[in-house]
Amino acid sequence: MKLKTAALGILFSFTCPVLWAQSPTPDPLAENLFPPELVMQHQSDIGLTEEQRNALIAEVQKAQERFSDLQQRLLKEVESLGALLKREQVEEQAALAQFDKVLNQEREIKRAHMELAIRIKNKLTQEQQTKLQSMRPPMGPGPDGPARGRPSGPDGPERGPGRGPGGPGGPPPGAGPRPPQGQPPEGLFPPERPLVP
Repeated sequence: MKLKTAALGILFSFTCPVLWAQSPTPDPLAENLFPPELVMQHQSDIGLTEEQRNALIAEVQKAQERFSDLQQRLLKEVESLGALLKREQVEEQAALAQFDKVLNQEREIKRAHMELAIRIKNKLTQEQQTKLQSMRPPMGPGPDGPARGRPSGPDGPERGPGRGPGGPGGPPPGAGPRPPQGQPPEGLFPPERPLVP
């Protein structure tokens, strides 16, 4: 278990800093796509039809099954990388080749999230999309939001300095850091909540 945690920590310290850093430019993903929970939360406000609702639920359920499989594959590749890194002398080429496998699995997960987000948007009318845009949590630095381009999640603003164990948005003291989930930027598809009500 310690090996798995260490490998994940090393892996994501190299691959995910961009996801956690505040971006000075707008995020085109967060600005133009709609998380399924936002659509379902406001389904009556945007006039979602029964046919649209059923189609969205089917897409989300299909995607959740796929995400589970992809995350299991990612975990397997991370464990293999951890085993290579655990050795006293790390065989550089083998470790880098395994790291490429990990990155490929991460790419597949992100691509699957993008597919779902595009399918959700394509099922909405222009009027529904416009209404959802106005219902989004505020985004941007300053008084309108916590971090430019990304909405605040259910646990508070994004990770960063002061967001560790016991800090705002972090796990309780003694719980250690949150384990990365191989997910896209926070707010687009939170892994903690089911996507379908």
